[in-house]
Amino acid sequence: MTTIRLTAAQAMIRYLSQQYIQLDEQPESQPVPIFAGAFAIFGHGNVAGLGEALYQAQETFPTYRAHNEQGMAHAAIAYAKSNQRNRMMMCTSSIGPGATNMVTAAALAHANRLPVLFVPGDTFANRKPDPVLQQIEDFSDPTISANDCFKPVSRYFDRITRPEQLIHSLPVAIKTLLDSVNCGPVTLAFPQDIQAEAFDYPSYMFEKHVHRIRRVRAEDYELNTVLNLLKEAVNPLIIAGGGVLYSGAAPLLADFALKHKIPVAETQAGKGCLPWTHPCAVGGIGVTGSEAANVLASEADVVVAIGTRLQDFTTESRTLLEKPNKQLVQLNVAEFDAIKHSAIPLVGDAKAVLKQLTASLGNWAAPQKWFDYAHHLDQKWQVTYNKLTAMNTASLPSDAQVLGAVKRTSDKSDVVVCAAGGLPGELHKLWRAEGPGSYHVEYGFSCM
Repeated sequence: MTTIRLTAAQAMIRYLSQQYIQLDEQPESQPVPIFAGAFAIFGHGNVAGLGEALYQAQETFPTYRAHNEQGMAHAAIAYAKSNQRNRMMMCTSSIGPGATNMVTAAALAHANRLPVLFVPGDTFANRKPDPVLQQIEDFSDPTISANDCFKPVSRYFDRITRPEQLIHSLPVAIKTLLDSVNCGPVTLAFPQDIQAEAFDYPSYMFEKHVHRIRRVRAEDYELNTVLNLLKEAVNPLIIAGGGVLYSGAAPLLADFALKHKIPVAETQAGKGCLPWTHPCAVGGIGVTGSEAANVLASEADVVVAIGTRLQDFTTESRTLLEKPNKQLVQLNVAEFDAIKHSAIPLVGDAKAVLKQLTASLGNWAAPQKWFDYAHHLDQKWQVTYNKLTAMNTASLPSDAQVLGAVKRTSDKSDVVVCAAGGLPGELHKLWRAEGPGSYHVEYGFSCM
């Protein structure tokens, strides 16, 4: 076996640089790097090891200087979301406040199932210089550092205390970051002495590796159960969540809904799955949703939730979807989410399962009366929207009027971005999203 002698930091960056993803299903498409580079603020714990390794690799793994650790982590989250979780960023910081500044962002990424690789510096593994600058000392456990704060908000956490541990830990980190079910932040705490320690790594570790997202198809039993429900449905409704976007299933959902005449409501994470002008689009659902979507949800006999965990804002604290004689189906790649609210589970990738459903439904469509009713409610809501967002020079503008003015002066290609507070509710209700990628509001953790 041939080997390459590198420091642990050099090995990490070289390995990450060789991870690629096949974005399209067509074999002729070119794979692209999974990592667009690193956001970094260098200091005590990451400048001598990772800083040197990143400097050497700047042509293939660029480093972007940041000015606030939480801010750079939020930018990394936005990058991952805008790339449908297929591409992402690494974030590295010093061992103390630089690391803990990223914990809130890690929690946001964890709640919203978005991939970010956190590589905070850590105290010396050999403990010879202890206590070092920015070290948290625990009187009963010398293995604890500030980075242990990442454990509850990471999908995978490891502290690299030997350079050879990267041989096992890095593949697991990549698997987690790309896992449709377990996707979320990964933290590799990296002691500063280990970063600079050399090891003879196997050369195969640094060969180009092309990853593909596994698309799980639904089991026949679950699929047939849902098919029978839909074929008997009189008032069906689809709730589109963020999983539709991450699966790349938005165009397929637009065709599926139109063919089968099923109205589509959207969660915060799913907003933009359909352009607001689509014949089946009825707006946001839940506490911050449109009147059209919520009336339809209350009257629907079969609700198919796709790629959503159905949190309290969406379900109006479990009062909107749990009325008698209403059947709830959860199409989700994660079994953990598919059984929520005592739903009928349909476990699988949104894109793959929608293909299965439409192939089996044939020419079936919901009754025209229900489709026309949904269109009537949506048109009624658009009239309300126009009144709420119209200009009014007689008094100070409302949130709705400000949003209306911004929308009227924006282009279809513009992207709306917002944090927490009251405005996300107004945006979910009143922003006219033009399609996938046009709406970026991370409201699952309500982070400012």
